[in-house]
Amino acid sequence: MSNFVFYDFETSSSNKYWGQIIQIGAVLTNDNLDELDRFDARCRLSPGIIPEAMALIVNKSSPQMLKNSNLSHYEMIRQFVETLKKWGKATYIGFNSIEFDEEFLRCTLFQTLEYPYITSTNGNTRGDVLSLARAANLYYPNTLKNSVNEKGNDVYKLDQMAPLNGIKHVAHQAIGDVAATIGIAKIISKKAPNVWKASMLTMDKTQSLEIIKKEIFFCTNEYFYGRSRPFVQTFVCQHPQYQWPLCFDLRHDPTPYLSMPLKELEAAMKKQPKFMRTVRHNKHPVIMNPSYGDKFEEYKVIGSTKLKARAELVRKNKEFAEKIQSIKRSEVEEKEQNKSQEDLYNEESIYAKFTTAEDNKVMPEFHSAEWDKKLSVISKFKDERLQYFGKKLLYMEKPELLSKEEYNLIHKDTAKKLLSTNNERWNTIPRTYSEIDTLRAKFEKQDDKEKLKILDDINAYVEDLEKHYSSA
Repeated sequence: MSNFVFYDFETSSSNKYWGQIIQIGAVLTNDNLDELDRFDARCRLSPGIIPEAMALIVNKSSPQMLKNSNLSHYEMIRQFVETLKKWGKATYIGFNSIEFDEEFLRCTLFQTLEYPYITSTNGNTRGDVLSLARAANLYYPNTLKNSVNEKGNDVYKLDQMAPLNGIKHVAHQAIGDVAATIGIAKIISKKAPNVWKASMLTMDKTQSLEIIKKEIFFCTNEYFYGRSRPFVQTFVCQHPQYQWPLCFDLRHDPTPYLSMPLKELEAAMKKQPKFMRTVRHNKHPVIMNPSYGDKFEEYKVIGSTKLKARAELVRKNKEFAEKIQSIKRSEVEEKEQNKSQEDLYNEESIYAKFTTAEDNKVMPEFHSAEWDKKLSVISKFKDERLQYFGKKLLYMEKPELLSKEEYNLIHKDTAKKLLSTNNERWNTIPRTYSEIDTLRAKFEKQDDKEKLKILDDINAYVEDLEKHYSSA
């Protein structure tokens, strides 16, 4: 087994395209989850970044802390990337990391001229303890203790789960969240070892897909409306665009669907309950033996013999698979036609186009060059987005190295974005003032002097930014 890198970020905002990582915690462990090394760093806010007030309150980061850190954002990311290279091949794992931290990391790497997909290429794989925790409690109830919300559903929030399960937790500090995530992982590996072992097989998307396609039928779980739900399924085909496995839920008798004309089948697929399900093989699904379906009444009453017979019936019917693919292909085409024609900003374009191998080779050269030589390296990029990011990094780190014309271009664009009174996709100064006013009313009512003091500090910080950019 390879080592694990458990990691967590605190950020200035929940917006992966326009926010900034302000704190990184990462711990390298062996496959027994024993710590081998760690990385813990905090950085300054970059010029032009407006933090969301509530984000700073949650992760207890005052503007003073973010102004006085000895590391710039670029320097912190460089140190983190070099640490990961030193640690070598690993499985990257966090708590809700696939949906949040990893997406933030990819966008950050893209915008700092690093290859974005380091967690899932070159032999690295990825996992998520949140999905593991939900699966463990579904198949082995009470593996983890959870608080319960007003709807009667288990709460899977790290700051609530950790203390309930005897884990010391410094919540909303990156390294504290990492330690708590490792603690949860250790409990799952001990109390639900079959779930832990199964999860090790699906951290690599290629291996995950092979398992789904090879097994006649299998049991997996999805989480929606606050609950984990089991599904015993069989593979039908792959999605024509995303390549996700499309699978048939075997609680349904497949016979009427297999012979349905295309239009009738398309209409049936839109009805509830769904008989077709999507397994996102690249997002660490937990694939269990189909016998786990016996733990749940809806599959137990059908019985494994009948479930297997249904699975074999579906898998033999190639025409059914072709119809499903055809329906999904039409959905993709319709979606493309209705897609917004709104232009993407460079910051939002990570998935619009992959960087070329040629440009990827220039990236290390940019990082190794002295600051006064970086501008000439930027000109080697063929991708205009990378040239833009390179100049933006110079604007943030060494603005004096840009020509007056280039500096003014970036500075005025930044000012226009920050001072905008429109409902933008990024955080703006007017929006932040509005957020501060709303939160101040709330905290005054609660007489929360500590949070009111942080709000005053944030307000002063934003006023300084407003003065700086209003003169652009």
